[in-house]
Amino acid sequence: VALWRMPAALWGDEEDKRRRALWGCYAGFAIALWTKTKIIRIGLNNSSVTDLAVLIKHYTATIAILAILSYIVAIYGRYPDGGDIPRHVRFARMIQQVAAKASVATLVLLTALFFTVVDRSVPSDRFVSDHAGQWGATLYMSVFYVYLGAASAVCAYQWALATAHSTLRHLRVGLGMMTFAMFIGVGYTLSRTLFLWVSVIDRPGKAFALRFDEITESAQLVLFAFFAVGASIPAFGKGWHRAKLWRAQTRLHPLWRELMTAFPDQPFAPPASLPRELTRFDTPADLRVDRWAADIADAVEKLRHYVPDGLLPAAKRAAAHDAPEPGEAAALADAYWIKAALAAKAGGAPAGPAAAVESQHATDQDDEVAWLVRVAAAYRTVTDDRTRYVLESVESTA
Repeated sequence: VALWRMPAALWGDEEDKRRRALWGCYAGFAIALWTKTKIIRIGLNNSSVTDLAVLIKHYTATIAILAILSYIVAIYGRYPDGGDIPRHVRFARMIQQVAAKASVATLVLLTALFFTVVDRSVPSDRFVSDHAGQWGATLYMSVFYVYLGAASAVCAYQWALATAHSTLRHLRVGLGMMTFAMFIGVGYTLSRTLFLWVSVIDRPGKAFALRFDEITESAQLVLFAFFAVGASIPAFGKGWHRAKLWRAQTRLHPLWRELMTAFPDQPFAPPASLPRELTRFDTPADLRVDRWAADIADAVEKLRHYVPDGLLPAAKRAAAHDAPEPGEAAALADAYWIKAALAAKAGGAPAGPAAAVESQHATDQDDEVAWLVRVAAAYRTVTDDRTRYVLESVESTA
């Protein structure tokens, strides 16, 4: 996930601090998780600095926590000077200011305790279970767990509020998963802190200590899974929206290109093949779809001057006869009208008064695009024979 989100963080908008903060959290926890893998853990713990994997893990996790607290503040955006700032936003900003100082103090204190009171005479494989009952390691881990637990509680509180007030379903699901992950984090830190201090009073057996370590480590992995997926859902939502736009372009392209070929002076640039249009990265996909919809509407308006009023009822009759389902007749009628009008223009029909067309009452741009996609799909099924039939039926009626 850190690699996936890195381009947006490094080369995104300078004003978008959220991406960088969230990516810093991903990167920090990614490094921390890699130090927990067996090969890296044993290799670092058996190096010249005994148990080095533990110190690196806590360094990177502390930095990641600071990044995630920055992310919480960044998602609230900016408020005008002197304006009313919600209480939870003021609380988040205060926590971030405290966290910046607390993180420095935590790193300094962890380093001092690691090299002074922690018994590192023998390299450990699983730090908590191997050092259960040792007051130095317990004090060292308690400092880290207090910082981690407090940050988890703040995140759970802030994201629970954001979940309750979110109106977008994919955002609400993502925030809910992240909130659940932070509740696991709070339980993780409380249980391990309690275990370590109880172990100082009554040292547990090695088997029990190892079992407890493994269970809580599994809970932490569940935490990271929920957090990674939850924080990625909004990005997946944007990706899904972009995929829908590409699909709309794919379906609109044949109709749009044929209309733009008939009216070459209308588009900003000559229509190209579908692969070329999809790889025009100088124009956002949503803007391109909106432009195509406007181009199609303008071309239809121009086609009205090349056909008689009778073309509309002729197209409706043919569509009512040919449509496999009643709901498809309206889109098919529009497709017949456009195909027949293009054929009339190509056949040398003179321009005249604007003919009648069926008006579509779209509520917004998305509705208009959705309707044009249906028309474009029907347009691909219209044969030359049916087009001639529609035109001939107009002439015979006239």
